[in-house]
Order: sequence, then C-alpha cells, then structure tokens
Amino acid sequence: MRIKGLVSGYLDHLLVERGLSANTVAAYRRDLDRYADQLADAGVIELDAVTPAMISEYASALAEGVRDDRDPEHWRHRPLARASVARAVVAVRNLHKFAVEERHTERNPAAEVQPPAPARRLPKALPLDAVQRLLEAPPIDTPLGLRDRALLELLYGTGTRISELVGLDVDDLRRALDLPDEETPAIRVLGKGSKERFVPLGSYARAAVSAYLVRGRPELARRGRGTPALLLNARGGRLSRQSAWTILRATAEQAGITVEISPHTLRHSFATHLLDGGADVRVVQELLGHASVTTTQIYTLVTVDHLREVYLTAHPRAL
Repeated sequence: MRIKGLVSGYLDHLLVERGLSANTVAAYRRDLDRYADQLADAGVIELDAVTPAMISEYASALAEGVRDDRDPEHWRHRPLARASVARAVVAVRNLHKFAVEERHTERNPAAEVQPPAPARRLPKALPLDAVQRLLEAPPIDTPLGLRDRALLELLYGTGTRISELVGLDVDDLRRALDLPDEETPAIRVLGKGSKERFVPLGSYARAAVSAYLVRGRPELARRGRGTPALLLNARGGRLSRQSAWTILRATAEQAGITVEISPHTLRHSFATHLLDGGADVRVVQELLGHASVTTTQIYTLVTVDHLREVYLTAHPRAL
C-alpha cells in the first residue's frame, strides 16, 4: 500500500469513525503529510519499505529543521519545539498502528520509536518578599477580602492543590481551629486518587481562616442557599477553581507582582522554601501528596540553583 493513500484513509478514520474535531485532524494532516513527503524525497512511497531508522530520521529532521535545497538561506520548515516533535512522532506511531489493525501490513516499524521526552521545566517559585506582599494585599475589612486572605494563606501555608483547597468544607478545618494555640494542628486533605493526607496548619493560615469564619463567611453564606464549603463566592456558593485563579491574579497585580502567577506558583513556592529552609525531601513529598519522591526531587534542582547564586555573590573566592 502507498503511504499517501494510508495517510488519507487514516485521516478519514479519525474524522468519521473516531469523531475527532476538524482542528485535531488538521494537526494530524500537517504532521503526516510532512512525514509522507520526507519519505517520498528519499524514494520511499510504499508502506512496507518504511524502517524504524526512517522514522527516527523524520523526528530528527523536525527537531533540526530542513533547509530548501535550492536556496539554503531559506527553510522548508524551521526547527520545531520538543513538544511539537513528540506530537508528530505520536501521529506517525498511530498511523502505523492503524495500518496493522486494518491489515494493510503485518509489521509496525514505529513500534519501538519513542517520542522525545518533554523538556524538564523547573518550577517557578516566588521570592519570600513577593509572597509576603501577595499575602498581605487583600483588605481585611470586607467579607471578600477576608476570604481572599484565607485562600492565599492556605495555598502558601499548606501547599495544597487549588482543586483540593476549594473542595474543603468548614468541618475539615473546625477541629484544627479548636486546638490550643500552642499546638500545631493538621488539616485533612483529599488528594489525587482520593488519597488522604494530613498537612500542618501554620499560625498565619490559622489566624486568616479564623478571621474569615468569624467576620467574612457568615455574610457570604447569607447570600446563598447553604453549603458546607469553606471558601464561598460572592453569591454564597462554593468558590470555583477558575474564580480562585482570578482572585490570585488580581491580588498579584495589586501587590505589584509582574511575573505570571497561578495557584501552582504558591504550591511551588511552598515546596521550594521548605527545602531552602532545610526540610527533608521525603517530608516535602508527604506534604505535597506526591506518589513518588522523583516528582518532588525536581524542587531540589531549584534550591541548588539558589545555593549556586548565593555562593557566587557571597564567597570572596567564587569569581
């Protein structure tokens, strides 16, 4: 079977039988047409002539880009980002899998060709002074301001995911708030896969939540129909993840923070600042609710960069 005929049949399969959107099919078409063209340039037009090496060469060409043979100053296509190369390789793997399933061939040359691993991105943590400005920005003389301060103190003070936080009910914190001041309470958090963990509640978060429950939440609750949710919106219903994002970004702007920020930024800051302060990575793993310590260890790369920066600026023989 000819490769271009296979590509055409596969795209029809995606659109008609699998019901993928026109935009998704267009992305597949772009990747697979480029693949078929590269094979054709190498004199390969039949499906059974394709080898794993050819597919690997296609991935390399995407990553490195291809210049126009007639005018080397111009690109036939420019180098693609790692994520785009990975997407294209997955499209090729699916194409050849489809060919086997439809009995157009008995072998799959793409079976052992893996897409490139995504680039490892270091989490972005806010400096301590920026965190402090952010946490102190919401006013404490309005119900919404009290709620916003409680929201931000909990995000940074516990390192919870935003979905975990907006899912908390008042009763999840009531027992912790009733403990004597000299004790450090812990709140129950239900994480991914309904995995339960307990996270300490520091004094600042505890004070912010207590103030909100006494002077803020009752007013917001009167506007709704009654809900056990801890964090309420202006209509008295449970605060959504999207609204929490909006609150955080508006407060960051108010605090003069110009970098892009999200609820996960505070989670990253929580972990990074703990490790900077000497916390064991296994402890941070438990606090974050990571299933594997490997996930948590990415934060150690951040602290190594911080240590390097401090060394270079502080040590008299560093430079």
